[in-house]
Amino acid sequence: MCSGECSGRLDSIYEGRRVTKALADIGIFGGSGFYSLLKDAKEIYLPDNPYGIPSDTLFIGELEGKRVAFLPRHGRKHTIPPGLINYRANLWAMQQVGVTRIISPCAAGSLQKNVVPGDFVVCDQYVDRTTGRKDTFYDGPIATHVSAADPYCPEMRQLAVAAGTSCGIKTHPTGTVVVIQGPRFSTKAESRWFGAQGWEVINMTQYPEAHLARELEMCVVNVSLITDFDSGLHGDVEPVSHADVVKVFNDNVGKLQNMLAALLKTIPNKREKCSCADTLSSSRILMD
Repeated sequence: MCSGECSGRLDSIYEGRRVTKALADIGIFGGSGFYSLLKDAKEIYLPDNPYGIPSDTLFIGELEGKRVAFLPRHGRKHTIPPGLINYRANLWAMQQVGVTRIISPCAAGSLQKNVVPGDFVVCDQYVDRTTGRKDTFYDGPIATHVSAADPYCPEMRQLAVAAGTSCGIKTHPTGTVVVIQGPRFSTKAESRWFGAQGWEVINMTQYPEAHLARELEMCVVNVSLITDFDSGLHGDVEPVSHADVVKVFNDNVGKLQNMLAALLKTIPNKREKCSCADTLSSSRILMD
């Protein structure tokens, strides 16, 4: 149950295998600090997920006039490492309650000197360096090739940058996040290699989360909260530790909450300025 972090009851909203009604429009993945933001949150249990068990139950409530579904991607007690998160089950659960837009904040390291701890980066690209993760909903029988050329929603990105700026947060409007398998951090040699490519951000969860959202024709935006300089960025940089990451993230989580609230206020009810809802129309070739 909610362990005092949210109110409401544990509900099942299935009628057989069909969701009876849309309960949320916007989904947020993140840590436990977001439970308290939702008004009158209900904990929603979704049985019969064809992709297995999500990281946790969904928490659904209202924030800034929007219906929001929240899911802690690592579980509410942060027990699931990045490589073992069931990303497909998480995204499927979001879709089943009606979500069409995903906000995907994360803690991340910096690979460049001009991106410092406490900054936010609204990434526009990712590089996948993970292994063995289930990263598609479309294993057949119809061949489906979803373009990842522009993996994040351009409208949501623009709104996120404006929201960060309006909150007085140094917000980088673009950036490439390299996604590593984890749970280990990079060696100094790996960090120098990633930085030499010109990539700005390093993280362990953006892939396949962002791509799976796109496969379900959701709009998705990432907000990377920079917690550290990655190992090897400077010759004398201290190796990053999980404790360091958690401390900086906790020190800045209030900024992230303010930014997300500002972002939610500006998200329009209809999706008219992006093509995310039509992703599959150009991803399949149907033969007679």
